[in-house]
Amino acid sequence: MDLTPTLAAKSNQLNTDDLIGGPLTIQITRVSAGSPEQPVAIGYEGDDNKPWYPCKSMRRVLVAAWGADASQYVGRRVTLFRDPEVMYGGIKVGGIRVSHLSDIDGPLSIALTVTRQKRAPYRVQPLAAQAPAAPAPDPAAAALAVCQAAGLSELGLAAFCDLVSDGQASTLSQLVPATLALITERGISPETVAKCNTPPAPEPEPAATDDPEDLPAAWS
Repeated sequence: MDLTPTLAAKSNQLNTDDLIGGPLTIQITRVSAGSPEQPVAIGYEGDDNKPWYPCKSMRRVLVAAWGADASQYVGRRVTLFRDPEVMYGGIKVGGIRVSHLSDIDGPLSIALTVTRQKRAPYRVQPLAAQAPAAPAPDPAAAALAVCQAAGLSELGLAAFCDLVSDGQASTLSQLVPATLALITERGISPETVAKCNTPPAPEPEPAATDDPEDLPAAWS
């Protein structure tokens, strides 16, 4: 059992304790004004209404890397981590720091205030670009691949393609049971297979009538 989810602090913002389990890479969705004590709120995908409120030092890092126009931050990514060495009131309390940023050309070094008498370089690494999302699987293409593997003839395959493009579930009605079984294994429901393997019912013929009132006027 992974205990990391149980470590999340009960709060209305991202806290240092939320990162005890390890770094967190976020993708920014919005930047808005906060309170006088925490003037910048950064929302991100999956934040559960718990935005990140960067401290002044980390705001300086963001501005040095991305510029002062916060509207440009949306869509960019940040890796956050818990730094246990952060001091507050002379006590080590830990704090949220930035380790990586997207949309920078290389490593970045910024001089930040450590104490009133001391400044030190703070280094940020570039965050690798995200791999493009894999395209959603195409059920028709998957079914076609199964049909080809099952040896469906080129003529049958062409008819299959035509019927798929028309959105007709009866596409599968001409397939042999072995092929239907393979398609079922690939995620098409048994109900659909059963429906497709049943010949369509013939359309009922119009009932004959001898009632003159049911005949067209020209026939009476």
